[in-house]
Amino acid sequence: MRLRVFTEPQQGADYDTLLAVAKAAEDLGYEAFFRSDHYVAMGDSNGLPGPTDTWITLGALARETSRIRLGTLVTSATFRYPGPLAVAVAQVDQMSGGRVDFGLGSGWFEQEHTAYAIPFPPLGERFDRFEEQLEIITGLWGTPVGETFSYSGKHYQIVDSPALPKPVQSPRPPIVIGGQGKKRTPNLTARFADEFNVPFSSPEATGAQFDVVRAACRDLGRDPGELKFSAAQIVVCGRDDAEIARRAAAVGREVDELRQNGLCGTPDEVAAKLRQFADRGAERAYLQFLDLSDLDHLALVAEKVAPQLV
Repeated sequence: MRLRVFTEPQQGADYDTLLAVAKAAEDLGYEAFFRSDHYVAMGDSNGLPGPTDTWITLGALARETSRIRLGTLVTSATFRYPGPLAVAVAQVDQMSGGRVDFGLGSGWFEQEHTAYAIPFPPLGERFDRFEEQLEIITGLWGTPVGETFSYSGKHYQIVDSPALPKPVQSPRPPIVIGGQGKKRTPNLTARFADEFNVPFSSPEATGAQFDVVRAACRDLGRDPGELKFSAAQIVVCGRDDAEIARRAAAVGREVDELRQNGLCGTPDEVAAKLRQFADRGAERAYLQFLDLSDLDHLALVAEKVAPQLV
């Protein structure tokens, strides 16, 4: 199982903090640095100094790193028009030398939409727009140079787009779709995705959702083996009970609750929980580090947990 760092900057992190985490993650051997795409803090956090834009951040990190992959878990389809989003992601892929993984979702957090003048349609329409965005973005990237792309959908129309620029990766950056829906999410994953992610769920529920997506692939005539499967989990790891308790308190969580609902404990305990996800098909784990000032936490997991998963 490969480990990836997953950050939530809306909870309170400026660009310099994210840069320090991304560089540390690269130096420590993590496979990827991912960030959420949100504009408003959740829970008790005041979110200071305020949100950072996802693709501006990743573009800057693309020039400050050399190996680690960069991506979103996940970009909200409600935040951007599909054409400019395709341009931005392709540009960051170029800036990074082909190191982008593109997570895309329908959007769900109403408060951040009303806080920043972003329309928030009903759930069904959000999924309709999400589907059309996937069709448009993959269509733009897949159009041969010198040809044009047109599209006529219910929510978006394109006429004779030059479909530029192109990403470095061919045929395109890997697309990540995630969630626990039983119908539209598995279908869209089977049609468009290269990776399917289940966030913040038990090993048993994660494995069951993987099976739903595999079935959707078979229904559409796609080999489920073409997909990567992954899980996202909060991590609080410590060498002893005192360090575990300190790190849990720093993110406002209780140790017992974290042991039940996340990856919490000593390195051996965290590795054992991760192996439960691996046994159910997860090839990657996105580790949600919430205290981004604690780089020693990243180092502990890289040095004591990762070697147990090889």
